[in-house]
Amino acid sequence: MIQIEDKLISEDIFSEEFVCNLSKCKGACCVEGDIGAPLEKEETKILDDIYEKIKPYLTREGIKAIEEQGTWEIDPSDGDFVTPMVENRECVYVTFDEKGITKCGIEKAYEDGVIDWQKPISCHLYPIRVQKYSTFTALNYHEWSICSDACALGKELQVPVYKFLKTPLIRKFGEDFYTMLSEAAEEWEKEFGK
Repeated sequence: MIQIEDKLISEDIFSEEFVCNLSKCKGACCVEGDIGAPLEKEETKILDDIYEKIKPYLTREGIKAIEEQGTWEIDPSDGDFVTPMVENRECVYVTFDEKGITKCGIEKAYEDGVIDWQKPISCHLYPIRVQKYSTFTALNYHEWSICSDACALGKELQVPVYKFLKTPLIRKFGEDFYTMLSEAAEEWEKEFGK
């Protein structure tokens, strides 16, 4: 682990390579799993506030599920906030294009300038998972078999996880943190290499 300020960073974020390959996985991370995407508490209010604006971007099934479950819910296993799911399948905010590739309805509304919030930070940061503890925040690489094509493409293009996720890392932690993270990665590379 590497420490930067009050954050502990898994070295996998430097050593593993990753570039989403939607043409292969079809966005399975938005469909697979037993619970919706993790949410920060302040994001629950954002989802409540933007729902009417993003509603036109969602599927009928997603809208129905939101109207039954709400724009967010609490995971009964750990009490965390998460996005609801459509019949325990895809996230309620997912849409599908003509090739069956998932797209985020929230992000589509953002790209169209309808809202100014891109999507939940946990989605934007994936495959990094952030866990807050009382005295520090942990950033860990989450390995999931459905992302094997992203790992293969990352290796082919030689893009470490932290570089692939530059924009969301800056969005979450700021430019200064990303600069320190990049410097730590360079030092790590000199010492441990590939």
